[in-house]
Amino acid sequence: MTKINKTNNEKQLLRFTTAGSVDDGKSTLIGRLLHDTGAILADQYESLKKASNKNGNNELNLALLTDGLKDERQQGITIDVAYRYFATEKRKFIIADTPGHIQYTRNMVTGASTANLALVLTDARKGIIEQTKRHAFIASLLNIPHLILCINKMDLVDYSEKVFNKIKDDFSKFSAKLNIKDIQFIPISALYGDNIIDKSLKMKWYKGTDLLYILENIHINSDYNLIDCRFPIQIVITNKTKSANKRYYAGKIASGIFKAGDNIMHLPSKLTTQISSINFAGKSINEAYPPMSVNMEITDDIDISRGDMFVREHNQPTRSKNIELIICWFNQNPINIDKKYIIRHTTCTAMASIQKIRYKIDINTLHRSENDKTVRMNDFARIRILTSQALNFDKYIHNRATGSIIFIDPTTNETVGAGMIK
Repeated sequence: MTKINKTNNEKQLLRFTTAGSVDDGKSTLIGRLLHDTGAILADQYESLKKASNKNGNNELNLALLTDGLKDERQQGITIDVAYRYFATEKRKFIIADTPGHIQYTRNMVTGASTANLALVLTDARKGIIEQTKRHAFIASLLNIPHLILCINKMDLVDYSEKVFNKIKDDFSKFSAKLNIKDIQFIPISALYGDNIIDKSLKMKWYKGTDLLYILENIHINSDYNLIDCRFPIQIVITNKTKSANKRYYAGKIASGIFKAGDNIMHLPSKLTTQISSINFAGKSINEAYPPMSVNMEITDDIDISRGDMFVREHNQPTRSKNIELIICWFNQNPINIDKKYIIRHTTCTAMASIQKIRYKIDINTLHRSENDKTVRMNDFARIRILTSQALNFDKYIHNRATGSIIFIDPTTNETVGAGMIK
């Protein structure tokens, strides 16, 4: 496999999503990570102290760092997706803090859609519950390569190795049915900082590493598809000078590695050409790879517009109007098979009609339901759609970027669903 070259001072970005049932301590864990890595500004720290004292806490209530919405602070829960940012010497991080309630499943799907890693919490006193299984299934369905199960509140079970091993075994049996490549287990106490950024002295029986070490060192380069070259065109840039009229094709590398001088094919025309130059952040570069946003210049004059794609001649995506997918429905109104929806796929926009609802998925039991085919908010279902124009796509399991579709209600312009192509 081609090796990705990075400059020594370029920090790699890790996106991870957090999920857990209500009161599992997810907000406290995120607050602990931000606090112990020095990601809290002085004014935030003072505000946190005041808010903690107001709520009757002698110690800092780190959960308040993330429970920013008024309703969340009043109830002590998370009801929306919030993005948090921090960095260490080794990496930059974006955390998608997602809700624990069943009725906010759609929010987890949104937050997890771009994640490299899912961090799922469970309460050591409760073990593996339905919500734990639900969150793990969603992580599997969204093809997140890495999952860390944090068994939290170990301080409330006397830091018991027996409790940890029981939960680890229970989850391992369940997760054997899921499509997750890498699963790790960590016993923690988010409240007291055990195994968060340092190894806990209270759990010497635990031979693994602390959470921050895993986040800083987990290998994610191979998470990107570097084999199937896909470059959806976002915009055509025309640069007119006295001597020449140049066109550059800008967009984000979805997958694969493109190099100056490569032979490529344009879809939908299937005309072949060659990359004459690649530009990134105002500089000419020799190669581009995901998730870089670049512009390319080619040697031939081809009619190219937004929604088209550059690929390899001998490695092309599927092109079709008939598409099978698993959908998560976001809207309060159920799917309407008599209605046409706007769809967005990579940089392409089209119309689509629902041809068939094959079955719904019970994400607590993983069973299919072929009797009830009314797809409501937060439901998962397998459907078949017909699009107004052919799309260039791959299976979601092989390529998340070209295997995903969002659905938009044309009357309200709301995003009403997200689909993963089967």
